[in-house]
Amino acid sequence: MRKPLVMGNWKLNGTKESVTALVTALKAPADKAAPKAEVAVCAPAVFIGMVEQLAQGSQLQWGSEDCDIHTQGAYTGENSPVMLREFGCTYAIVGHSERRDYHKESNEYVAQKYQAAQANGLIPVLCVGESEAQFEAKQTMDVIRAELKAVIDLCGIKSFEKAVIAYEPIWAIGTGKTATPEIAQSVHQDIRAYLAQFDAEVAQGVRILYGGSCNAKTAPDLFKQPDIDGGLVGGASLKAPDFTAIIEAAVANA
Repeated sequence: MRKPLVMGNWKLNGTKESVTALVTALKAPADKAAPKAEVAVCAPAVFIGMVEQLAQGSQLQWGSEDCDIHTQGAYTGENSPVMLREFGCTYAIVGHSERRDYHKESNEYVAQKYQAAQANGLIPVLCVGESEAQFEAKQTMDVIRAELKAVIDLCGIKSFEKAVIAYEPIWAIGTGKTATPEIAQSVHQDIRAYLAQFDAEVAQGVRILYGGSCNAKTAPDLFKQPDIDGGLVGGASLKAPDFTAIIEAAVANA
């Protein structure tokens, strides 16, 4: 049985004041959800130390929005997976569409980040997804299979036993558009079927989150789908009441 995971991706947002208020407000919902669902937040690197201190003693987990392939050295501005783990991170998002687009990260480079995160005790959250043009051209699974295959080639299918996948249709990120529950379920099912070609047990066990304007309104119907195991939440994760409602939707459908 896959335990749902609700994860916030704060992106480039937050102040000391807002982070303090948000983490403080999320501890009780995370504790309440703990028997049935996991809750995590992925913060900008400068706030991870604050999150660690604020979340102590609660069931709220935390992670990084990215990580580097290197653990140390002359790589100015990067975030070592070893350093992230030292600050209590459980997760590291890799391959988010904004990183792939703005920083020109290839499938192979994302796979290296996935490998580095996993090798240093972090659980990689591998983001996959298609653009609007690719969606309309019915190329969704062509894109996603290539993104998954790069990881399988480098790390092996068994690596997904200690990883999370997040399907994020790029056309639905920050646009207010959301894939219908039926569309999202179909893609999640296809992802699982593709992985099953390599290892059916791994495919059945891996958690696949939906991300793409997942919010308090859309989450209940999305989380009812059999292959959707929670959400990677953007803007709605910055508002405690909205994020709490999403957590509650995951618990209700666990």
